[in-house]
Amino acid sequence: MSLPPTEQTKGSVSDMSTACRAIVVDDSAVIRGLIARALRGRPEITVVGTASNGQNAVDLLKREPADVIILDIEMPIMDGLTAIPLLKQVDPAAQIIMASTLTHKNAEISLKALSLGATDYLPKPTSDRELIDDSSNSFNHDLIEKVVELSKIARNKGVRSASTQKTATIQHVAAPTKRNIVLRPMPHISPDIVAIGTSTGGPQALFEVIRAVGATPGVPVVITQHMPPSFTAILADHIANQCNVKCEEAKDGMPVVANHYYLAPGDYHMTLSRVAGQVTISLNKEPPENFCRPSVDPMLRSLVPIYGRNILTVILTGMGQDGLKGSEQVIAAGGAVIAQDEATSVVWGMPGAVAMAGVCSGVYPLNEIGHVTRQVATRGAR
Repeated sequence: MSLPPTEQTKGSVSDMSTACRAIVVDDSAVIRGLIARALRGRPEITVVGTASNGQNAVDLLKREPADVIILDIEMPIMDGLTAIPLLKQVDPAAQIIMASTLTHKNAEISLKALSLGATDYLPKPTSDRELIDDSSNSFNHDLIEKVVELSKIARNKGVRSASTQKTATIQHVAAPTKRNIVLRPMPHISPDIVAIGTSTGGPQALFEVIRAVGATPGVPVVITQHMPPSFTAILADHIANQCNVKCEEAKDGMPVVANHYYLAPGDYHMTLSRVAGQVTISLNKEPPENFCRPSVDPMLRSLVPIYGRNILTVILTGMGQDGLKGSEQVIAAGGAVIAQDEATSVVWGMPGAVAMAGVCSGVYPLNEIGHVTRQVATRGAR
């Protein structure tokens, strides 16, 4: 059935199977307009509508199929957190990105939103000028990358519910095909450290993996999760509380000891160095790598001169290919890399990059990653 040529619904049925269909939800008309304009600047993205609160967003989604919803937190009538389960009820395949300003409260709410069904988060710039002037920050890059990548996930989930098909026919997209992955033999190493890298979908994956690894892996565990400031301190606390382990947001000069988990702080690269026999954490604000700070690659590079072959690297769900170059250096030193499989990853970008590059000694579903990690890590227990 053809769509009427309205301002809300640009595009035709013939191009909807390839275009990213997005809804922008924010109580600020200025923010809605600026985000919608940024998205419309890309030919593969169609903004099918905007809404000023969660209730309007739910009503809009019932009329207009959408792959991705950019959702504000604090709004009148219905806030973002309340809207998430209602939006997922209308269309379970729709991917929700929480967009909020960087406050402790909003970071806490965004992490809760992930447990309710949101897929990702995006810190809004602190001024309208930053939204307009993309040269001053990476907001537009992150926004567009997330919308494009998450729309693929939505379409891979298949045909939309009957209520959304009243407006348009969404083409069924086949699930990901089985990959031809060539695995390396697992080196018989006794790891002195475990390094974990992750991005989109990472918080929930980390909870499951760390619960299985446990409080006594016998070695330190360093983690780089792509996250903005405020978020990482809260995530570290949640990991400590939910997984019953010693987990801290890393600080410059902090000594690295066994059976502790260290999470890279938002907006800082985390590296390790050895001074007078003691391994300590170093934080820096060198340029982003792979559009990320913190980035996985600098962390992994810094481990090789210290630990040599006794490194176990774990790459979990995430966009892009951050961690690939660092993993290659770990392998060159004789260490091991394992990755999350495609079926259980929210986005098989980072783990897919190392898997398809042939640097992995194992590709496992999420519910096995932690157990394998602990099994290999405890070889190095002292």
